[in-house]
Amino acid sequence: MKTILLIEDEQDMILGLSDALGFEGYRAVAASTGKKGVETFKKEQPDLVILDLMLPDTNGYAVCQELRKLSRTVPILILSARSQETDKIRGLDAGADDYVAKPFALGELVARIRAILRRAEHSKATPDTARVGECELHFAGHTLTRRGKESALTFYEVETLKLLLERVGQVVSRDEILDKVWGVSAINARAVDNLIVKLRKKIEQSPDTPKHILTVHGVGYKLVP
Repeated sequence: MKTILLIEDEQDMILGLSDALGFEGYRAVAASTGKKGVETFKKEQPDLVILDLMLPDTNGYAVCQELRKLSRTVPILILSARSQETDKIRGLDAGADDYVAKPFALGELVARIRAILRRAEHSKATPDTARVGECELHFAGHTLTRRGKESALTFYEVETLKLLLERVGQVVSRDEILDKVWGVSAINARAVDNLIVKLRKKIEQSPDTPKHILTVHGVGYKLVP
């Protein structure tokens, strides 16, 4: 049984999510502060974390960064009333793998959780390395090394790179990336574009004039190692 850690201070939200997750066959554990969340993370070693940004003792971004220091592979899904694009980008930059704004549809949240956990299992089962330009990609450790400098890769960055590498030189559409990486077609295609921007900053010598992750306008992206 997969364990999901809820770091959330609203008791009604905790009860509702715990019931829904239990119905889906998951074990839910909860912490109402950031400090307790980190302590519970260390103790329980969950398979996935659902993290609220508005916590009584600290902000969720700091908690996300702390959790990411403890594990680069456990998926973190931010659940927050903050719905501005800048908030989402900040959350992803802090190390989160996904961001769901409140209010949300419970069915979509559960679908995202299933997709994240399914792909996390696939990622664990197929550790590998690859090279793109000056970068050495370490999928098992979710890291990238470029000119001796190591950068962390999020779950979705790893899975997107794997998909592009499987289809080297071929165009992969945004819809296919959403379907095979996110597993939820309802997500806006801009999520793919934002992720590609982040990957280019880590991989390309000149992100504005990329040589490895290329845009095929109106279609999608292709990888040229």
